[in-house]
Amino acid sequence: MARVALVTGGTRGIGRAISERLKADGFDVAANYGGNDDAARACADEIGVKVYKFDVGDYDACAEGIAAIEKDLGPIDVLVNNAGITRDATLHRMTREQWDEVIRVDLTSAFNLCRLTIEGMRERGFGRIVNISSINGQKGQIGQVNYSAAKAGLIGFTKALAQESAKKGITVNTVCPGYIDTEMVQAVPEKVLEGIIATIPVGRLGTATEIAGCVSFLAGEDGGFITGSTLTANGGQFIAG
Repeated sequence: MARVALVTGGTRGIGRAISERLKADGFDVAANYGGNDDAARACADEIGVKVYKFDVGDYDACAEGIAAIEKDLGPIDVLVNNAGITRDATLHRMTREQWDEVIRVDLTSAFNLCRLTIEGMRERGFGRIVNISSINGQKGQIGQVNYSAAKAGLIGFTKALAQESAKKGITVNTVCPGYIDTEMVQAVPEKVLEGIIATIPVGRLGTATEIAGCVSFLAGEDGGFITGSTLTANGGQFIAG
C-alpha cells in the first residue's frame, strides 16, 4: 500500500511541483490549498492528486481537513509544510494584521499540521516532515520582518521537533529555497529581477522541480539518516555558516 503525503499549498508553484514529484515517486498525494479553486482543479486533473481546501492557519480547519484526507487515503506518513504568504512592508509601516496573517499562515500552520499528525506517526514508527523555509529566513530581507521571522522560526521548529521525534522513526528537515522561477517571482519588475539574478553565483533562478527534488530525497527511504537539517537550495546566493 502506498504511503500518503500531504503537501500544503500544494496546487501552485513550488507546492504543485512537490505534489507532482511525490506522486511520481509512488505516494498517494493530498494537495492542500487555500483559495484558488481553478488552480486546484487543474492540479487535480493534470497530475492526478486529490485536493483539499482548508485554512492551514486555523487549527480546527486543519483537524477537519486531515480527517477528510485520512478517510479518503489513509494515515499521513509524509507532511510537507509548504503553504506560505507574503504581506510585505517595512516595520515602521507594517500593520498588526500584516504581521499576524503571515505568522499564522507561514509558521503557526506548521504547528497545526504537525500537532495533528505527529501522534499517528509516532504510533506507526515512521514519518517524514519537510518544512519549506526560505533564503530570507536565513539572511533576512528588507520589508519582510514578518516573513523572515516566520521562515526563521520554521528552522528552529525543525531542529527541536527532529530531536523529539528521531527515536520514533520520524525525520524532520527544512528546505530553504532561494529565488525560484514561479509566478510570484515572475511578477517582480524586470530590472529588479535582473538585479537579483546578478547576485546568484550560478547566474539564474532556480526551478520548482529542483526544490521538489530536494523534498523527494528527504521524504524517501534514502533520507532516513538525515534529520534536523537545513538544505539550502539558492544557487550560492547565501551560504550559511
